[in-house]
Amino acid sequence: MTANNSNAIVPVWTLATEEVSLPNLFGEGNLTPARLAELRTVLASLAVSPIATLEVHTKADRRARSGGIRLHAASPLANQLSQLVSQTVKSGATAKSVSPALDAAAAGDVLYRMVVPAKVAAQFGQGLVKPMIAKGVPGGIYGGLRDAASIVGNAAFVPVAGKAATAGAGAAAAGAGGAVGAAGAAGGAVATAGVITVAAPLVLMAVAVGVSAYAEHERQQAIERITDLLQQLHDNDLEKERSELDGCRDAIDKATAVLLDQGRIGPALGLDSAVHAISKSLELTRRRLSKWQASLASLPEGPVELTALTKEFPGIHEEGGIFRAHLELARLTIALKRRVLVLQAVEQAQMDGGSNPFANFVSALQEDERRVNELESALSSILLHLSTLELRRHTGLFHPVSTPGEVDALLRAVYRLRNFANDLSVGGTHADVAIEIERSNDGSLVVFPAEAV
Repeated sequence: MTANNSNAIVPVWTLATEEVSLPNLFGEGNLTPARLAELRTVLASLAVSPIATLEVHTKADRRARSGGIRLHAASPLANQLSQLVSQTVKSGATAKSVSPALDAAAAGDVLYRMVVPAKVAAQFGQGLVKPMIAKGVPGGIYGGLRDAASIVGNAAFVPVAGKAATAGAGAAAAGAGGAVGAAGAAGGAVATAGVITVAAPLVLMAVAVGVSAYAEHERQQAIERITDLLQQLHDNDLEKERSELDGCRDAIDKATAVLLDQGRIGPALGLDSAVHAISKSLELTRRRLSKWQASLASLPEGPVELTALTKEFPGIHEEGGIFRAHLELARLTIALKRRVLVLQAVEQAQMDGGSNPFANFVSALQEDERRVNELESALSSILLHLSTLELRRHTGLFHPVSTPGEVDALLRAVYRLRNFANDLSVGGTHADVAIEIERSNDGSLVVFPAEAV
């Protein structure tokens, strides 16, 4: 596929998370972006497991974005992306016209893994056996392993994927009805191998990091808004609540790095305490939501006096009111909970290496995510109700006429209520989801927040 105003052909792969039997819809040669989008929809309808597409673009073609999660060149996702490209080049499966692009993506330095013989592995780990230093090559070593007296063995060097020299952006996608990955750059031509590659670990990692990056982006936005609000409110209790939640980030970041490197989460990371703090905040959020729902139910039919509304929702008509602080704390809690859910789902998926990791990931994520979605939906319902309220001025025997100041305050309150409709989180849709992955010259990756397309 090509970017707008460009004639460069972009290679595209079709990826499945398990073996599927489908007709060759893509064929050989080039496709238009519109045709590719149509075929994605067909695949989503026909396949029993999610089908994703992966595109490779030059870095210059992608727009500037921020808020991504960085992964080093030896990470599983970086390895699997490089292996996919290099294996395609070796097999010659893609169209001939795409070969230069694939060759560039697969070219570059090769990362090697040194395998130490079992008979000297213990001594090597203790530092009693060391590699032979290659004189004249800074940092270089020979394959021979020696102790203090002589050579005791030889190490094997195995090439592994990584450190591709060409920077690029990848995107994984599924059609409507699939809750995975994406694609979505506009262009003029697509070259595809016309085959479906089983790559469940790659899709799992791309989706997990993209969703985690999205939740982190939401957390950052909520923190910025809460910080501004609390500077105006000077409320120590709310400041403490915010600090406890934001303090969870360090443990979540470390656990994310460990899991995405296919490691195991230990108690030293502090994730258990972070999960406990988030769970407490979730319960507090549920209580606030229940109170807000009861308050809305108690309001009279028709226009509501501003004084009656502010009694039930303190500070709702103000720029930095306490209701808005509680609202942002609820959003922060939901964003953190989503990051934790992704971690727990990835951990569960990696426990059973014999079955489809992506299927395990989705299964582990669905139930807990359903409860979080219900919470977010309840919050959106409250905001939608508030945005449709009609306000009227306070009336009474001793207050027959409103002052200009009261009229201005009433108008400001009306505008602020209407703005709640702009903050609604729309859930339950089945749109394609785009995950952009930028690869640097050293093979490291930046995975950007998932976006609906």
